[in-house]
Amino acid sequence: MAAEHAPDATEYIVHHLTHLNSIGGAKQAGLVDLSVYHLDTLFWSISLGLFAVLLLAWAARKATSGVPTRFQAAIEILVEMVESQSKSIVHGDRSFIAPLALTVFVWIFFMNAMDLLPVDLIPRVWTWLFGVTGHDPHHAFMRVVPTADLNATLGMSMGVLLLCIFYSIKIKGLGGWIHELFTAPFGNHPLLYPFNFAMQMIEFVAKTLSHGMRLYGNMYAGELIFMLIALMGAAWAGTASGALLWLGGVFAGTIWSIFHILIITLQAFIFMMLTLVYIGQAHETH
Repeated sequence: MAAEHAPDATEYIVHHLTHLNSIGGAKQAGLVDLSVYHLDTLFWSISLGLFAVLLLAWAARKATSGVPTRFQAAIEILVEMVESQSKSIVHGDRSFIAPLALTVFVWIFFMNAMDLLPVDLIPRVWTWLFGVTGHDPHHAFMRVVPTADLNATLGMSMGVLLLCIFYSIKIKGLGGWIHELFTAPFGNHPLLYPFNFAMQMIEFVAKTLSHGMRLYGNMYAGELIFMLIALMGAAWAGTASGALLWLGGVFAGTIWSIFHILIITLQAFIFMMLTLVYIGQAHETH
C-alpha cells in the first residue's frame, strides 16, 4: 500500500476551505457558494447564538444593585454602549431594537472570535470524536468561522432587510409604505413612479449585499491569513531554515492574533451599527 503523502500548501488550504455538507461528505466552497447544506456553518452559528443568549440571560439573572463584579460591570458597559447608539439612531420604541442590536453584536463577536482558535484544532477534535470519511482520515472537513461563509452573513443581512420592511409597514402602514416606494426619492409624480420604485429596489439590494459581504470579506481574508501562517508553522523539517520558518510562524501568528482581536470586535460593531442605521431609516418618512 502506498504511503499517504502530506498535503502540499494548495491541498492544505483547499481542505480548510471545504465545508462539511453531510455527515459523510464535503464540498469545496468558492467565493460565492449559496448552498444551504453547510452543516458546519449551521452548527457553529446556532451553537454560538445560543451561547450568546444564555450568557446575556445569565448576566441579567446575576445582576445586583450593589457593588458589581467585573463581569457585571463589563456587561453593563456593553449594554449602555448599545443603548446609547440605538437611542441616537432609532427614534421610537426601542424595546425590541436595542436588545436585538446587543444580541447581534455579541453573537457576531463570538462567531468572529472562532478565528482565533488554532486552524487545525477543532477539525482534529471533531475527527477524534465523530470520525471522518474523505481523503484525509485524520482531519475532518470543518470550517469553524460562520462569518467567513457568505451564506451566514447574507442570511443575517436579509434578516435585517425583513426587519426594515416590517418596521416600515408598522410605522407608516402598508399603504404608506407602498406610497413611499413610488414617490421617493424624486417626488410624487406619475412619470417618476417607475424611477422611484427602481431606485428603492436598488437601495434595498445594495444595502443588503454590502451589509453581508462587508463582514464576510473581512473574516474570509482573516481566515486565509491564519491558514498561511499555519503553513509557516508546519515547515519544521529538522533544518535551520525550517526552524526559523517555524519560529516566524509562531511570531506572525501571535502578532496577527492580537491585531485580529481588533478586527473581530470592529466588524461586530459595524454590523450592529448598520443594523441600527437601516432600521432607523425604516422609521423615517419621506
